[in-house]
Amino acid sequence: MKFIDISMSLNNDTPPWPGDEPFEYKLTWSMEETGSVNVGQFKGSNHIGTHVDAPFHYDSKGLKMGELPVDRFSGRAVVIPVKEKSTITASLLKNVNLNGVSKVLFHTNSWEDRTRFPDSYTVIADDVGPYLKTQNIDLIGVDTPSVDPETSKELIGHHTLYNNDILILEGIDLSNVAPGFYELFAFPLKMEQADGSPVRAVLRTIEI
Repeated sequence: MKFIDISMSLNNDTPPWPGDEPFEYKLTWSMEETGSVNVGQFKGSNHIGTHVDAPFHYDSKGLKMGELPVDRFSGRAVVIPVKEKSTITASLLKNVNLNGVSKVLFHTNSWEDRTRFPDSYTVIADDVGPYLKTQNIDLIGVDTPSVDPETSKELIGHHTLYNNDILILEGIDLSNVAPGFYELFAFPLKMEQADGSPVRAVLRTIEI
């Protein structure tokens, strides 16, 4: 077994959602100042880089980050290629084997340059949530900034998943991952009031 890091690096050049708070790290105190340690601080949007959304992000009455069960962020996953598609629909998934998995990760390859926010990317159709619910999926991951277009106010992708109790992991990097089955680990920070959280998302290969 081996681990595969599918997280974006966070640095001062990581592109934020347009208009949102960018990531910034700086030293508060240096070893020269303290005599013993470097101490740093960071700030940025909860939706920077690879992150999970809490339902509170798109429903003011929804659960916040610290209220979500930790077991929802790990489990058997399948990586599905859906390249050169503007929208992921349920019809694209009908012939995909989802037996024994609870997480689905979509490799769209529609955000190749991670140094800038993409002009467009693959999104999720409104029939995906109901279909994945019938397949016992409780989390999806996308290699895009969002499951909805940048300018969307209706958030069709978010709500089709939310209405079917499916959590959302966004901004994963599957560029070096082959299609197939893995174990996913993508634990958020336990921020009680937060609408989302950056994660260190990792896949573990499965020995057959």
